[in-house]
Amino acid sequence: MNRRGCEGPPPAVAPAVHQDISTCLTEAVGTGGIARDALDRLLAEAGRALADLRQARAAGAQPFLAYADARDDLTAPKAMAADWRARYRRLVVLGTGGANLGGQALAATGAESGRLLFLDNGDGDRLDRLLREPDLDRTGFLVISKSGATAETLAQALLVLGNTEPADVAAVITQPGASPLRRLAARFDLPVLDHDPALGGRFSALSLVGLLPAMFGGVDGEAARDGAQAVLTAALEETSPDRSAPALGAALAVAAMQAWPSANVVLMPYGPNLYSLGLWYRQLWAESLGKDGLGSTPVLAPGPVDQHSQLQLFLDGPGGNLFTILEAPETAPRRVDAALAEAIGATYLGGHRMGDLIAAQARATATMLTEAGRPVRHLSVPAADARAVGALMMHFMLETVLAAQLLGVDPFDQPAVERGKELARRDLEA
Repeated sequence: MNRRGCEGPPPAVAPAVHQDISTCLTEAVGTGGIARDALDRLLAEAGRALADLRQARAAGAQPFLAYADARDDLTAPKAMAADWRARYRRLVVLGTGGANLGGQALAATGAESGRLLFLDNGDGDRLDRLLREPDLDRTGFLVISKSGATAETLAQALLVLGNTEPADVAAVITQPGASPLRRLAARFDLPVLDHDPALGGRFSALSLVGLLPAMFGGVDGEAARDGAQAVLTAALEETSPDRSAPALGAALAVAAMQAWPSANVVLMPYGPNLYSLGLWYRQLWAESLGKDGLGSTPVLAPGPVDQHSQLQLFLDGPGGNLFTILEAPETAPRRVDAALAEAIGATYLGGHRMGDLIAAQARATATMLTEAGRPVRHLSVPAADARAVGALMMHFMLETVLAAQLLGVDPFDQPAVERGKELARRDLEA
């Protein structure tokens, strides 16, 4: 693959993510905020980490950076997704963690996202009900495991292929080399697509791992890459780290970890199509940074639902959290009938769209948190579409890798998790 795609300057588009940290600092929220001098010290270190990423991008040394610049590798997956849309009423994705969360986040923006089903949690009852449905002949299965040895995914694939009337497996995505999944594909003569062996699962969303199922759901893969490329270029071309949004976000998060040893990072998305992105972000942050007694716990608290559950704790509990309010406008045009709203005593809703209410709640939540002395970062995108989700993914990947460098941990491994996989295998063998 020519990862750079067509050579030349990146698309002349503005970065799709806007960040404001002004209500995170002690000067805005008091002692519950981040001290400016602590942030400045970390920003100086982040500048060196940015230089390392610039070199990695130029050398093609980090695959997750290279995919933002690539376009020519999308031609075949786009055609494949179109063929599947003609063949299948529904596509079921078998995979877990990084093999599936990125695809879910991107697919949420697609016009045909309802035709996708992600079986990501090893739920045998759910899979059994699916395999007993009468229209299984119009259902395709996409099996994704980087290692080719993920136990949950293998079990799902074996159950699907061992069905009395074998289902149609559209393709398998796994890295080259011998593995149980490769052997299963060979046994049933299944199409196999290569997972980039240098690309970690949680950083693979913008590769075919995330984009192939998303394109089946009607997502524009090139738009997602355009958003990612715009953020990457803007972040790395800044010579001052305080003007590089991911570097500033990383320094802010690490400053919070240093200020509060049991810090949480709370992501509160307001707007359509962002909940699945929050699930993907949660894995990215936790699995990349939680090492050597370091890191911070990511908490997903989607608005407005968590205004009715977790917000009481956030406002009046022990503190020590760093909040991110993530906003995207909702474009659904329907408005509340003003006369009907007035008749039931809800005049304030008259003439408004649902999106107007959600936006007002986001502003109210941010105001309340700030008044309570909680640090609040604001992230916003102009629309909750494929370009914006691609942009947010690149922002969060860069922020995570930069935070890892500030902490001195490797963001690309997960040694503690491997022990659990080994113990589960031994238990079954016994």
